[in-house]
Amino acid sequence: MNQPARTPFVAALADAPLPASGVAWLDQARSENLEAFVDAGLPDTRVEAWKYTALRALAQRSFAAGDAQAASRSVDPAVLALPGVDAPALVFVNGAFRADLSTLDALPGGVSLQPLSRALAEDPEPLRFAMSRHYREPGDAFARLNGAFAADGAVLRVAAGARIAAPLRVLFIGAAADRDVSWHVRNLVELGEGAELTLVEQHLGVGEQAHLGTQLAEFTLRADATLHHAVLQQAGNGSLVRRSHYRLDARAQAHLHVLELGGALARHDLWVELVGDAAAFHSHGAFLPDGRQHMDTQLAIHHRARDTVSSSTWRGVASGRGRGVFRGAILVAAGADGADASLGNKNLLLSPQAEIDTKPELEIYADEVKAAHGATVGQLDERALFYLRSRGIPGAQARTLLTTAFARAPFESLPNEALRQHVDDLLLGRLPA
Repeated sequence: MNQPARTPFVAALADAPLPASGVAWLDQARSENLEAFVDAGLPDTRVEAWKYTALRALAQRSFAAGDAQAASRSVDPAVLALPGVDAPALVFVNGAFRADLSTLDALPGGVSLQPLSRALAEDPEPLRFAMSRHYREPGDAFARLNGAFAADGAVLRVAAGARIAAPLRVLFIGAAADRDVSWHVRNLVELGEGAELTLVEQHLGVGEQAHLGTQLAEFTLRADATLHHAVLQQAGNGSLVRRSHYRLDARAQAHLHVLELGGALARHDLWVELVGDAAAFHSHGAFLPDGRQHMDTQLAIHHRARDTVSSSTWRGVASGRGRGVFRGAILVAAGADGADASLGNKNLLLSPQAEIDTKPELEIYADEVKAAHGATVGQLDERALFYLRSRGIPGAQARTLLTTAFARAPFESLPNEALRQHVDDLLLGRLPA
């Protein structure tokens, strides 16, 4: 079998040293993932999962692996503030844990939150299953890359029955470096039976940089657990590729809110498995590509047990030459009788050069199923504009009101009022006046 020619992207990382752990199984897994990445290279648009997201420009770039000075990069603590939310925070800069920026002294009882680097150094064996995983699908290049180089990230565990009222925060910051670097983080989150938690995940860009960041995250919710997960993505001008995998046991519930604002290239793969009876997953999100930004969200929800529920509401707003991609796939497996699944994706184009590609998918192999999905791409409703203008509201203001209300809709169900206000402020600062 002929191997693809090495691009500058692949060549630079193929020769980069892997993180040394001193743990035989981990070093072997990293080496095998790197070998698989080099052999396959980056996917092209012939791979279905990457049909609408071309990586030709990224393939011609080269990145240094890691950032040796990440522990001392200057970051103004003021940029870490989240108005109205005073919560313990775990902070990473260019993929490396920063104890000086983190605040972990006031963790509530029943919660363990620590950097992956520390967990691997102290007791790596409980992480063996997750950290030795291999990725074999044609579109898994960035997962392989992460499996090879990720040496840090967040390890969060909530004890069975612990109901944590105040939110926890995990922040990933891309900061200017001597050259563009690639950094990789791995997050492992587990909620015990009956546990409840609110987690705020933030991605921020500081200074001029065009790094590549990858993230793999695994969320395991045991029976009757509840997770409220808010993701605020305001990365810099680089590329950010993430994969989040949710696995829900019986009667577990996950409520996800995602706001995508940053990154020249931002890709987020969301994989959801409802493996326990009556498990429920609810997702709400908005992506707002502007300028020449490219934002790609891939949502796949698998109903594998009886009486499971999923609902998804996503909005896209593209301006300038921004391009958005959204794939929403629902699969109801054999035996998942009584499943109730709905997914909707509505999109607005605010300029003639903007583009959004949306692809709803629905597969059903079970009986007594309730399912609905749909997608639209268009411009502002002229009748609504006419109504507002007939009430004396100027045209530009009327457009802003309608666009803001459209983008804000997925976040009306966000339970934390301070977070909801912060999202409103971010939307108002982003949408064209």
